[in-house]
This record gives sequence, C-alpha cells and structure tokens, in this order.
Amino acid sequence: MNNTPFSDPGLLEEIDRYCRVKHVAKDAILMQPGSEIFFVPIVVQGVLRIVRQNDDGKEIFLYHLYPGQTCAMAINCCQANKKAMVKVIAEDDTEVLQVPVGKVDDWMKYSDWKTFISSTYGQRFAELLDVIDLVAFSNMDKQVLHYLQERAKAANTKALFITHQQIADELHTHREAVSRLLRTMEQKDIVRLGRNTIELI
Repeated sequence: MNNTPFSDPGLLEEIDRYCRVKHVAKDAILMQPGSEIFFVPIVVQGVLRIVRQNDDGKEIFLYHLYPGQTCAMAINCCQANKKAMVKVIAEDDTEVLQVPVGKVDDWMKYSDWKTFISSTYGQRFAELLDVIDLVAFSNMDKQVLHYLQERAKAANTKALFITHQQIADELHTHREAVSRLLRTMEQKDIVRLGRNTIELI
C-alpha cells in the first residue's frame, strides 16, 4: 500500500495481507461511542472528524485526522480492550485503511510502526491540550473561531455549509450564544454569514 507513512517492506507486506481499504461517504459515521472496535483507521484520503460524546448525546469537537494519520483514542481503546470512546465522522468522502486490532501490538516489532504509534500519541495529546486550553481558559468567541478554522481547513474552503445549531452541538453550548457571537464576528469582518453558510474572511 503506497498511501501510508511506512517504508518497511515486511510491514507493507503485512498491511497488504491483513488490511483493507474502506470508503466512508461524507458525513457518514465510521465509529460510535460504545461500539466494539474491530479495527484502527488510518486515513488514506479525505478527512475524519473526531468528536467526544457523553451519555446524553452532548458533543465536543476534538480534532481532525488527515491522510497518514490515525486516532490515538482508537489505539488506546483496542490496546485496553475497551469500547469506542469517541464518534468518528467523515468530513468529506474519505478512504481509510482498516488495521485489525490484533495487529496493533503485533506490529510493534517494526520500527516504522512503533514510531508511527508514538508520534500519533504525541500529536493527538498536544491537540487535546489545545482543546482543554480553549475550553478552560478562552472566551467562547475564540472557541468558535478555532472550530470554524479547523472545519474550514479540513474542507479546504473558506465557506462552510453549517448551521449555528451544529456548531453549538459540537461545542457543547447554546445555539443562541453561537448566533450572537457569529453576528459580532461578522461586524468585526471576521466572518460573512449566509443562509446555513459561514464564510471566513
């Protein structure tokens, strides 16, 4: 498989033998909280959005996964034999390489894989710290702007087709607060608002 961050011939041979590529349509859910984890997804093409969801269905956006990246949460859950703790959504039409959970530890014999897992934990941990900082220390306007910037980056566009309610759901806040902040941001020429669209200026 050429579209991976690996070069070890032995590892690539095992990937070809045990993994398969799955197509995930835009907005489709690849993984749900509480579901059994049978594979760890590595993004080959497209983007995945990782969202934390509690028992009441309330959500908070965590980070995106781009080509060559995987989810540290999925790795941790499969190593600890736990069920999924996050929701994984396709931001766009996406292809993922499905690595069977049994191979996550088996492949530690390959330095390529060990480095990949280690760097994944490091990168995702740093992103989670950013989310914690935003929630704990920043005003809601910074949280909304960060969310819009991350979604725009993932979609490779400045114009997002998204509702105020969707933003509120993934930032665990009220729609009225989001709408009020967006109107203020529009007055400051940070965004341009349309019907179910938000354009970053």
